[in-house]
Amino acid sequence: MPTVFVHEKYRFYFFSREESRKHIHVSSSDGEAKIWLEPKIEVAQVAKLSMQEVNKILEIVKNREGEINGFWNRHFEKNG
Repeated sequence: MPTVFVHEKYRFYFFSREESRKHIHVSSSDGEAKIWLEPKIEVAQVAKLSMQEVNKILEIVKNREGEINGFWNRHFEKNG
């Protein structure tokens, strides 16, 4: 489960071989979320996070979408 980056208290990461649709997991001591990256950035699942935190996470993902997609492509091409 490679970490893509850490932003403040949030860890952004992938699970290898979970499913083919692009997404990223986010966790903190408060809870966790799964965010779809395609066909558009949107929430897939949330556990124990406030809407304020979810909105902050979505903003971070939107701002770093290129970085996340690049990491996804490199990781899953390498690990096929």
